[in-house]
Amino acid sequence: MSFNSPFSGNVVQPTDVSFVSYTISANTQLQWPINSEPNVDYAARIIQVTATAGSLNLIMPPANQASVGQDALIRNVGSNTFTVLDYAGNTIIAVAAGQAQYIYITSNATTAGTWGIIAFGTGTSSSDAATLAGAGLVAQSTTLNQSHPSSYIADGDTFVASDRAQMHIWTGGAGTITLPLVTDVGDNWFIMVRNAGSGTLTVNTSAGQLFDNNTTKLFQPSDSAFIVCTGTDYLSVGYGQGTDFSFSALSYAVVSGTYTLTANEASNTIQEITGTLTGAVTIVYPPVVNLYVISNQTAAGGNTLTVKTATGLGVVVPPSSQVTVICDGVNFYNANTTQIGATAISLISGSAASPAINFIAQTNTGMFYSTNTVAFSVIGTQRLSVTVNGITVNGVGTFIGGITGGTF
Repeated sequence: MSFNSPFSGNVVQPTDVSFVSYTISANTQLQWPINSEPNVDYAARIIQVTATAGSLNLIMPPANQASVGQDALIRNVGSNTFTVLDYAGNTIIAVAAGQAQYIYITSNATTAGTWGIIAFGTGTSSSDAATLAGAGLVAQSTTLNQSHPSSYIADGDTFVASDRAQMHIWTGGAGTITLPLVTDVGDNWFIMVRNAGSGTLTVNTSAGQLFDNNTTKLFQPSDSAFIVCTGTDYLSVGYGQGTDFSFSALSYAVVSGTYTLTANEASNTIQEITGTLTGAVTIVYPPVVNLYVISNQTAAGGNTLTVKTATGLGVVVPPSSQVTVICDGVNFYNANTTQIGATAISLISGSAASPAINFIAQTNTGMFYSTNTVAFSVIGTQRLSVTVNGITVNGVGTFIGGITGGTF
């Protein structure tokens, strides 16, 4: 409808059109009433729309041709959802059948502009799920649902407030991640962490704040937990693996050189090493805090078997013996240094090349047993033996203070 001026006879274009009703069958571009030509679709304060098909667009005029606060109440009186776009083609809001959405310009610096949205709902005003969705929440149709997007980490990282509700999956070896200051994230901030890597993951706090009453917490492979900020410190929920577990054993054959175990192989508490050695063997374990029972069932042939991580100290496992060792994530150590309550300690016999009691720094130096003889070797050579008949020294000896008390 148009109006003619009684003075000039020209068409008068209203600058503030209150209501218009459209039935659209194609994407429809609107113009501001002050700029529109006759028979051109214009944007009124109230726009009633019937879309004859789905996936149609109603495109608003350029925002920079109107003032901040220019508004429109758009009501879908049809049965198909249509989408309201800004002038640049960005979605402002999708209007479902029976809904009414109120939109208004909050910035007119560009043709697209920035638009505010108030959902009027169906008959009564109600919130729009998409406008309420945030960290930990996602809009699905007209409802809000939980959301925990995943991210993968292989190197060290420091979390920030925007990581709220995310699932962080560690995929590297031994490494460290850091929690933010509690003052930066506040009460009820939380993340989820899972160690899907091959080494120990250390979770640190910032500035000495506490996580489960410590400044660090270790996550072994397959460990996971919710980490929640209380406003003063951090707590874990559901930390670790199930309490039901069983020991498993690995039989591993070696010959010579260096062997590197996979995380799956190293997950076996009992490790039985077999094979006929033709040279010294080193078995490299993942850098994980763990306890192992290692049995050296090889035909050693005078060759050593050492277990260690790639960078730490190792332990030599004598042939035909079992040792219980611990790994602190870097170094291997003997699990037992004393026998509490024991009255006797039984050792393997050993040999000059591999004495039963030896030293990590030099495993072919120490004490061993031969038939009715206790002997000592240095660098694989027997130098002193003690029998029921006396002492025998192999090589040149220096005796300080002389020899007394009988025949030597």
